[in-house]
Amino acid sequence: MNTAGTDQPRPSVADILIEALPYIRQFAGMTIVIKYGGHAMVDAQLREDFAQDVTLLKFIGLNPVVVHGGGPQINQVLDRMGIRPKFVRGMRMTDAPTMDVVEMVLGGKVNKSIVALINRSGGKAVGLSGKDGGLIQAEKLKIVQQTDADTPPEIIDPGLVGRVTAVKPDILHTLAREGFIPVVAPVGYGPDGETFNINADLVASHVAMSLSAGRLVYLTDVDGVLDAAGTLISSIAAMDIRRLVEDGTIAGGMIPKIEYALEALQNGVGKVPIINGTRRHALLLELFTHSGIGTEVTT
Repeated sequence: MNTAGTDQPRPSVADILIEALPYIRQFAGMTIVIKYGGHAMVDAQLREDFAQDVTLLKFIGLNPVVVHGGGPQINQVLDRMGIRPKFVRGMRMTDAPTMDVVEMVLGGKVNKSIVALINRSGGKAVGLSGKDGGLIQAEKLKIVQQTDADTPPEIIDPGLVGRVTAVKPDILHTLAREGFIPVVAPVGYGPDGETFNINADLVASHVAMSLSAGRLVYLTDVDGVLDAAGTLISSIAAMDIRRLVEDGTIAGGMIPKIEYALEALQNGVGKVPIINGTRRHALLLELFTHSGIGTEVTT
């Protein structure tokens, strides 16, 4: 190994494998739910890396389950159809024509492209909608918005947007036993057979709870939770979350992820890493290195 011009020798392949060994042993047989979204779904190289990472996890004895988003892809199709997307509190207003597009894009194009990439990497992936096998039961989401204490609350109808009421994981267990990697689109069905568009972060949390997953990993476009100085916080205990929200350390779009993480931890999930999916092989770096790369939310 040539180390000329460096202060420290680069780790050999053997060093990297030895560092990973105790984690491979620890995670053997563990179910890991991965919420896949953001830039990692758009960049071609990152998509290939993700498929390879998930395939490797399965080969070394873990049971990965992928739950994916697809907002940018939905917007592209809506734009071509002349439908302008509307959002309230970060949620897509979903009327019947928009729901048709959501289901077509998430359950069709996006889901099947992820499945194809994993299969091309040597894995055996199967694409599912939350409607398949009665996987994700849902009900209509009600949004209550109040601007101030002197104003009566406003009830906003988001259309066919749902919240999870139950996850029936039988089909996921069956696929895992047969060596398959489930890839789940965040679409559920209601009590009257209606179809609901559901936030993918929320679906991932409920799927992880239903499986008592050892890890629920959120892939994002940021490194994790940063402190006031912009430094990554490597670990957050559940008891510290309220304080970090109140002082603004946890803010914006990170708040719902943390809330879903906390609910998962309170319902049987081991830990919830929030990592930057724009780093190549982010999953492997988080799971199989001593330091990890993101923020780990723990009990």
